[in-house]
Amino acid sequence: MTVRATKRSAGLLLFRHTDEGQEVLLGHMGGPFFAKKDAGAWTVPKGEYEPDEPAWEAARREFQEELGLAPPDGEAVPLGEVVQSNGKIVTAWAIEADLDPASVNPGTFRMEWPPRSGRIQEFPELDRVAWLGLDRAREVIITAQAAFLDRLAEHSG
Repeated sequence: MTVRATKRSAGLLLFRHTDEGQEVLLGHMGGPFFAKKDAGAWTVPKGEYEPDEPAWEAARREFQEELGLAPPDGEAVPLGEVVQSNGKIVTAWAIEADLDPASVNPGTFRMEWPPRSGRIQEFPELDRVAWLGLDRAREVIITAQAAFLDRLAEHSG
């Protein structure tokens, strides 16, 4: 029996305060599987890392790779870990910052599409990013990651 290592991801959840309340920056996952989905298709900008890389460094690196922008400076609020339904452990930090979603230049990934076609196509890691109020973010974020929104709200409360 082979033991598979648990995959780990780390990311940064940007937040800002507006007249309408607190908002968070989420990314809609790119590629054909999520193209027509909304609920459960939004995520904290994050990515996988190897066990020998500190999670904080991975979170900052992945922010740069996913959004094509330098990660913001500022106080990092640890939001802890969640375990997604696929078993992946995600660690996140919140940072108060503002960012224009139009400035995002997302990284890409390649995959065979359509399946068994032999054609390799390139897709954006995140096909769009948006500022969402906490209620709307809870409706669309990957289920396990909603805990990050709750922990941010507790911190900001």
